[in-house]
Amino acid sequence: MQETEPIILPKPLVLVGLMGAGKSAVGRRVAALLNVRFIDADVEIEKAAGCTIGEIFERDGEEGFRAGERRVVARLLDTEPVHVLATGGGAFMDPETRALIGEKGISLWLRADLDVLFERVSRRSHRPLLKTADPKGTLAALIEHRYPVYAEADIVVDSGDGPIGPMVDKVLAAVQDYLKRGESD
Repeated sequence: MQETEPIILPKPLVLVGLMGAGKSAVGRRVAALLNVRFIDADVEIEKAAGCTIGEIFERDGEEGFRAGERRVVARLLDTEPVHVLATGGGAFMDPETRALIGEKGISLWLRADLDVLFERVSRRSHRPLLKTADPKGTLAALIEHRYPVYAEADIVVDSGDGPIGPMVDKVLAAVQDYLKRGESD
């Protein structure tokens, strides 16, 4: 990205959005370019639980998973130094987690349409919420339910079906714009 001044995050940049939006892939690149640590909340949840997210869903159900996710995200938001944090698709739906992200982080929603998301998530079969008879219909229902809440994020960037480089540039430009607006408030 061509920029005149470096971006210095005052607090963690927290990527939110549905599965397949690119939170982990984009987050890794953004963190590298900002020279900060990248943390994937799902990986940290699995470490804390000692098993996969799918196993947590089987053992504890979605409610049990969300409780663990809430604790892990809260801990990660307090982790120093400032970092980029990719959350799971449902994390921002939890009012307590959303409030904590609002207080301790800068939220950025990677918004993508149904076809882009479905094409991406169809490549892998590890998504517990999509183990249904109609995964595309399930994803469409998640979009309808979650997008109004994701819209509360501090920054919104559309995630299209192109190469990751321009997507990363869009995210960095949006973060820079957000931080500049904050300075003028």
